[in-house]
Amino acid sequence: MTESNGTGYTGSGPESQDSQPTAHNRDEIFIAVKNLNYIYNPGKAGGHRALSGIDLNVKAGEFLVIAGPNGSGKSTLARHFNAMLKPSSGRVIVAGMDTMIPENVWEIRCQVGMVFQNPDNQIVSSLVEEDAAFGAENLGLPSEEVQKRVEETLRLTGLSQYAKHAPHLLSGGQKQKLAIAGVIVMRPSCLVLDEPTSMLDPAGRVELMETLIRLNRTLKATVVLVTHFMEEAVLADRVVVLSDGRIAVSGTPAKVFAEVELLEGLGLKLPAASEIAHGLRKRGFPLPKEILTIDDILTYIKNN
Repeated sequence: MTESNGTGYTGSGPESQDSQPTAHNRDEIFIAVKNLNYIYNPGKAGGHRALSGIDLNVKAGEFLVIAGPNGSGKSTLARHFNAMLKPSSGRVIVAGMDTMIPENVWEIRCQVGMVFQNPDNQIVSSLVEEDAAFGAENLGLPSEEVQKRVEETLRLTGLSQYAKHAPHLLSGGQKQKLAIAGVIVMRPSCLVLDEPTSMLDPAGRVELMETLIRLNRTLKATVVLVTHFMEEAVLADRVVVLSDGRIAVSGTPAKVFAEVELLEGLGLKLPAASEIAHGLRKRGFPLPKEILTIDDILTYIKNN
């Protein structure tokens, strides 16, 4: 059974005990970013500095949102997490492995799965179940294990009924869930999603967020979501906002969304409940800064 959070998104508890992703302690630092700097085209008049002095730890099992306006460096940062990009200086350590060491790259990419903005770029087969199986088959797993993983993964992503469908018949949100299924069937410890909802309508964004929350809670997978939709950050464990390649603010959603002037100055739209609460405060209503959802507002009004 799902529970409403008053945000339009819903979350559900563990539904399957079959999944066996790589186990990590919740207090363990899974990704450590140390004084990371990255410059595109460094040989051309100094190049373009995309990241400057980033220090960031991502805990195992955490649901982290990296937000910021276009050009803030959030996608560049995310691509360092599975060694798609290598630091110009500084270090990125994933599950104890330095991304700068070539021998580590294969294992890092097994540990950290990437999902991109356009799911069509990740769909390679003519049937949903075949596409979901592609990555597991490339790992050389026995066919029985591949089938078991595919069935479980399609169930977790809500695609079981579409197993025999052609991917091009799916909606945008369903295609994005198939792209996610194709990654998690390989059992990565961490899922990094780069603007996966940017091409979806509001209903598709809600549906995809529900899937990510379920995967985080059911598989205990670390989830890193890159987005400029601040509404999607409400249910994260932590939010990091970038601006001009630097961390502008970091903390729980409540802490970050209390920085109204800073976020507005960056051109970021507050979640609806935070925007309403901010407007009410300006009119003299003493709403606490921890307001995150419409339900929070209604509860406060009812009790006061």
